[in-house]
Amino acid sequence: MSVTTAGLLQLGVLLVLLAVVYVPLGNYLAAVYTSGEHWRVEKAVYRVVGVDPDAEQRWTGYAAALLAFSFLSIVLLYLLQRLQGLLPLGLGRGAVEPGTAFNTAVSFVTNTNWQSYVPETVMGHLVQMAGLTVQNFVSAAVGMSVAVALVRGFVRSSSDRIGNFWVDLVRGTVRVLLPISIVAAIVLVALGVTMSLRAGVDVTGVDGSQSTIALAPTASQEAIKELGTNGGGIFNANSAHPFENPNGISNLLEIFLLLVIPVCLTRAFGVMVRDTRQGHVLLAVMGVLWGGLLAVAWWAETHPNGPAALLAGAATEGKEVRFGVPSSVLFAVSTTGTSTGAVNSLHDSYTGLGGGVVLLNMLLGEVAPGGVGAGLYGILVLAVIAVFLAGLMVGRTPEYLGKKLGRAQVTAAAIAILAMPTVVLLGAGAALAQPGELESALANTGEHGLSEVLYAYASAGNNNGSAFAGLTVTSPFFQSTLGLAMLFGRFVPILAVLALAGSLAAQKRVEPGAGTLPTNGPLFGVLVGGTVVLVAALTFFPALALGPIAEALA
Repeated sequence: MSVTTAGLLQLGVLLVLLAVVYVPLGNYLAAVYTSGEHWRVEKAVYRVVGVDPDAEQRWTGYAAALLAFSFLSIVLLYLLQRLQGLLPLGLGRGAVEPGTAFNTAVSFVTNTNWQSYVPETVMGHLVQMAGLTVQNFVSAAVGMSVAVALVRGFVRSSSDRIGNFWVDLVRGTVRVLLPISIVAAIVLVALGVTMSLRAGVDVTGVDGSQSTIALAPTASQEAIKELGTNGGGIFNANSAHPFENPNGISNLLEIFLLLVIPVCLTRAFGVMVRDTRQGHVLLAVMGVLWGGLLAVAWWAETHPNGPAALLAGAATEGKEVRFGVPSSVLFAVSTTGTSTGAVNSLHDSYTGLGGGVVLLNMLLGEVAPGGVGAGLYGILVLAVIAVFLAGLMVGRTPEYLGKKLGRAQVTAAAIAILAMPTVVLLGAGAALAQPGELESALANTGEHGLSEVLYAYASAGNNNGSAFAGLTVTSPFFQSTLGLAMLFGRFVPILAVLALAGSLAAQKRVEPGAGTLPTNGPLFGVLVGGTVVLVAALTFFPALALGPIAEALA
């Protein structure tokens, strides 16, 4: 079987698996967030934290609870890292350096999982399990909570309530992420992923030299790392490490895990708004963008320039021989399209066009299909902008799902979509204006060097976490600016989305009229997809032209 045939077979199996679970999991997700019953374990949590699960919140209260929880999470995770030397299972690795601890705490709480350190030499098992893995669960649950709150804004009429953050957070963790992760972790162990509390194992090389191979409780973190679109690996090589991703079957499972919830949330959206075709339109937009970028990247990596690549028949540098080009590209496009950030190949080694594709995937706003929850509320915001633009063209007040889109709604949507480009371009510009910082941090010059800097801030601002490895970001400047990019890239859009949800819920529902734009058909899908591409193109084309496009044409 040829490599191309194997890649197409893997892609086909992946699509079949997603199709099989789409309806049942989507229906289950909708039921989780609309049920009026509380599980016994959930009631116990509410009693401990002093929350009334039946008391719903205004959008301001919902946002305040979310910000308070996230701030406390950052503080606790920072302290856990700084006190590592005094805690059990620290493996003698001592306290994490303050700048790294801050950057890591922000990274995992914002669902970014950017790692500016070598995990197997810096983090002990307790910090990995009680700190990073816990945030892998709750940061993903926060994203789903925001998405559901926005959907409630469309569903409810003349209400000032959009739900209870604590209930949404607990349900997302207990009813969705935990059970799927437990099953996935068991399957990963069966496939060969390690699960050990030992620091490592001593081995003897063929030349008689002694070395130690690091071990870790890998499978439990690997499952939620992918399912929650987190991406932070327990080993520095991430999903290219054989202990995290030992074979082709585990590779396919991990790609499935990072796609499954973002894809199925579109079904949950359709069920909750009582029109499943609305969800199908959003899924189609996500699928076309994902599939198109996959095709371009696949072609670019199998039709490279340069004598070494031409002799090899593909751009094989930086690709794991266990997976080859097709599986590496499938993973790369999926992980950058879902804000996961896990990698099974080195994105810095991709061709100019291939690297540009994974960069563009993030700059589209992480909506193809986007992170857990973040993808759904991101594309809904773009749908609001698309409806507004259509209203301008026909001279009518725009309506979406029975809600009129006035100044307040469009302003909130505009803030949500402009936050990411602002932090990406300002951050990258500030870095490029610091030649002293770049001299020691940047491994490449010219177009590729620009791509490395732009990729870093695009990854941080979009809460992705993957990196072009040619940029070293351990200096205080990069630790702080990338940390700020993660914070603003995460919480400014969230606040805008919650404000949008509150303003929508307060409106009365209006029946569609003769001038209402149908939003459950192909035409609206084209309009939304065009809006996604247009916003990214107008914002980032100059930067892309100087970086990956120039490199691809060189």
